[in-house]
Amino acid sequence: MSSTSQPTPPVPASASPGAKAEKVRSPTPAPRFPKLPGGASEVLVLAYPVILTQISVTAMGIVDSAMVGTLGATELGAVGFGGIWLWTFVCFFVGTTSGVQTFVAQREGAGYLRECGSWAWQGLYAVVPLGALASAILYFGAETGIRLLGPSEAMQPLAASYVSTRCLGMVGMLCATAFGSFFRGVGDTRTPLYATLVANGVNVVLDYGLIFGELGMPALGVTGAGAATAIAEWTYGITMAWMFLRPAVRRRFATDAAAFIPTNVRRLIRTGAPIGGQWWLEMISFSAFTTLVARMGDASMAASQIFVALLSISFMQAIGLSIAVSTLVGQYIGADQPQHAERAFRTGLKLAALLAGVIAILFSSVPDLLVGIFTDDPEVIRLGRPLMMVGALFQFFDAFGIVADGALRGAGDTRWPFLVRLVLAWGVFVPFAYWVGVVLDAGLTWTWGAGVVHVLMLASALVLRFRNGAWRHIVI
Repeated sequence: MSSTSQPTPPVPASASPGAKAEKVRSPTPAPRFPKLPGGASEVLVLAYPVILTQISVTAMGIVDSAMVGTLGATELGAVGFGGIWLWTFVCFFVGTTSGVQTFVAQREGAGYLRECGSWAWQGLYAVVPLGALASAILYFGAETGIRLLGPSEAMQPLAASYVSTRCLGMVGMLCATAFGSFFRGVGDTRTPLYATLVANGVNVVLDYGLIFGELGMPALGVTGAGAATAIAEWTYGITMAWMFLRPAVRRRFATDAAAFIPTNVRRLIRTGAPIGGQWWLEMISFSAFTTLVARMGDASMAASQIFVALLSISFMQAIGLSIAVSTLVGQYIGADQPQHAERAFRTGLKLAALLAGVIAILFSSVPDLLVGIFTDDPEVIRLGRPLMMVGALFQFFDAFGIVADGALRGAGDTRWPFLVRLVLAWGVFVPFAYWVGVVLDAGLTWTWGAGVVHVLMLASALVLRFRNGAWRHIVI
């Protein structure tokens, strides 16, 4: 990314680099809500389908955990441990692919609609081959990798089996991410929702059949949970591809298969790779934290997995707002209306505070009920109860950081967030958690308290970064 205040030149993605771009409407689009562009109505209209989409995607993992939890604490811990390390391995590719949204949003805002479709294809060209290679490495190396990470001997084969089956859905998820990023970039947040509902339905049915041996399927336990989610992820990807190639979408956005354009792939990687990198940095630090928790015992790992599952539901509101704000910031920058981009950012923060406050009250009010959804093990419930109080603070602070991160991503400001995450994840979170959990031996709740300190510092840094206006001078 160059640091210049000049507007982005119209470089077509759907033609050769020297071709003339086709603008199909005015470069300054009429706001969806003319009275207050970037206001609450505009943000919420985009955000609520994304929130439902993210809840549906996350529900795949939640269903795995809830059903596997009936088999025992070790099985539940294995799904949590394996799932976290799997996502650590995958999130770089998913994050990089999500950079498609930034390019699509800015080109849509500038009025170059027929460039939008090609950016999804460039995202696939950039990431899918490496993602397929990574999936193969995971499939054959899961057992060795899990053993080296050092969970309990009882947990190791279960976690390895879950990872080696679930990783088979990785390429399907990457395809879904590329196409979903396209739709969100053009302001269509409902289409990805419909696809995730289909995929989640498949996951629920297959989880029930393959975990417990129902509906004429074999009883595979933890392995069945991984297989069900992998199939559901491919269902998600195929459904999104079908929607992307519908005639109406093809006519408007030129979504037919596009040629590989090295210049545009490099541009996408230059902007998207820092997104994937920052996700990976956070996840590798969180996975190291999870490994520390796993060594506290299977009950601690099970309680932590329940805590993470519940947090993941609370995150969805913030992620939905983040994606909506990212889309609006990108579109308004493309339309040369930065004042509306700023308003969308401020609106996102206010809505995040409201929704996170509701979740905080819920976590604080009924902790036993929430933990009891996943297990009836009294030791796990005892450990999980105080974690809900920690979670109330954690998700509140994190909501601000998630929304600010989305605003920066929509503007193409992805390198600075990568660097600040590098410093805070390995300079604060991991050392502080080790000091509290190992040196002081303060227990599970206080160890998670290190995470609260980390997200507070990160959220503050990201909010201040957008407010200082550096994003105004970035060209992707």
